[in-house]
Amino acid sequence: MPARGSHIRGGPGRAPDGYRALMSAAPVSAEDVDLAVDLAVYLLKSAEPDAWSYRAGRLKWTCWETVEHIADDLFAFAVQMGPRHPPINGVVPFVCEARRGGGPASSVFAERESGPEGLLQVLEASAALLSAMVRTVSPEVRAYHPMGLADREGFAAMGVVEILVHTHDLAEGLGLEWNPPADLCERVLARLFPDAPTEAKPWPALLWSTGRTALPGRARLTEWRWHAAPEDER
Repeated sequence: MPARGSHIRGGPGRAPDGYRALMSAAPVSAEDVDLAVDLAVYLLKSAEPDAWSYRAGRLKWTCWETVEHIADDLFAFAVQMGPRHPPINGVVPFVCEARRGGGPASSVFAERESGPEGLLQVLEASAALLSAMVRTVSPEVRAYHPMGLADREGFAAMGVVEILVHTHDLAEGLGLEWNPPADLCERVLARLFPDAPTEAKPWPALLWSTGRTALPGRARLTEWRWHAAPEDER
């Protein structure tokens, strides 16, 4: 992912063109953030205690670092909406740094001594912050994201995507099975990826849209993006 100085975390690259949009899904809500993190934490609690140093799928990060990264993304999305006048030209300037070369830059870290249980508490806490902000702020609020000025639904959707696709990375690294609900995937596809292929089921389409898999007749993307702004403001 690009450095934090150029954007809030998540969503790098360019979107493919020319595919039919998903139009029928309901709006993404705070309840979707809650559902996504509840399902992810339930799965991750089944991981072997000594597996958190494994690489998370194709990422160059460990599974522990990847959970911290998800928590950090959720935190960043939440606090971006927090100021009385949310920034529209840059991020809220929390310190964000990596703890090792090649590791993810973050403002959120879990104490190693807390073990996997503490790590997952950090994830739940960050998700709760985002969920609370999505419930609290006005639908008229807009805040900076490099992929467009986002409203509360956009930040909720970005948070859900971060949870879903990085839990996929984690499941690959930890040897677990992960298959989130199709309707949840469809809602975030409709909000963030209007050009996603509709001939595929929602979960494979989301994995393809975020550069994690190929689809029949479609190579795996090496660059991708989402659309943070509401559809009528892009």
